[in-house]
Amino acid sequence: MHIMKAVQKIPGGMMVVPLLIAAVINTFFPQALKIGSFTTATFSNVAAATFVGMQLFFIGANLKVKEAPEVLKRGTVLLISKYLAGALLGLLVAKVFGTAGFLGVSALAIIASVTGSNGSLYLALMGEYGEPKDLAAQGILNIHDGPFLALLTLGATGLANIPLMALFAAIVPLLIGFILGNLDKDISKFFAPGVSLVIPFIGFAIGAGINLSSIFKAGASGIVLAAMVFFIGGGFAILGDKFINRRPGYAGAAISSAAGNTIATPAAVALIDHSYQPYVAAATTQIAAAVVITAIVTPMLVGWIAKKFGSPKYDMEQNQQLNTTSA
Repeated sequence: MHIMKAVQKIPGGMMVVPLLIAAVINTFFPQALKIGSFTTATFSNVAAATFVGMQLFFIGANLKVKEAPEVLKRGTVLLISKYLAGALLGLLVAKVFGTAGFLGVSALAIIASVTGSNGSLYLALMGEYGEPKDLAAQGILNIHDGPFLALLTLGATGLANIPLMALFAAIVPLLIGFILGNLDKDISKFFAPGVSLVIPFIGFAIGAGINLSSIFKAGASGIVLAAMVFFIGGGFAILGDKFINRRPGYAGAAISSAAGNTIATPAAVALIDHSYQPYVAAATTQIAAAVVITAIVTPMLVGWIAKKFGSPKYDMEQNQQLNTTSA
């Protein structure tokens, strides 16, 4: 059987296939991944943080000092592009249609979901298509996490504090790997294969936290929100990546998703500004649907852009195939 080759033919297959398998298991047999011991530690959604931390360490070990300014630029452009897409769209909808929003999608749901992205998905896709500088840019994109940007956009910044320790904790594995990799090139070489090896595990762990029924619970409004995240948020990010970063656009496409941790953002916002309480239930289910849908379609978009416009790993594989054919 050629399972590996079949999976690799699917855009983002090393990420998408394990994700879908885990999502199906979690939807219909959720207890199967929670039997405890090493099974739960490796194959449930609690494993995602560990595998992402490992990948960040591997990334850092292969990032050179001279590449740091480029990493900062790439990450900042992607962060601002996605944030502006969600902030401007949310404020426009609120201005024209009111707080209740458009087609059942509130401004709260739009701002909470479109401004952010799934960091684990981004890292896995960059491990498959990108290079160490793309992966390290996640250190900047971590600012998307949590309700801070939503609160900032909604005018509640006087009551919100940036979780600086949480942001620092998110990049510690990257920093440790960065230091060790620059002190000894053999360390960098040893951990280099690890970036790709953990991709299927990250995909499965993300899928283990997805319930496919979320799509049906949210109804059409969940699909509408997913389209906003994917086309508008992703579109802004791709444009920023192509015209400001002067890159092919695959990294921008990789943040065309909704982040799972934004599902809790509406409730967090409502705790601070009670006027949003009536919209929390609907916004929560809509964001959950957007998370599921975009987690499936984003890898396909990244694969298409990488194939059409190029990416470091895709180009390298193509060159290897040409060399093999000519030999």
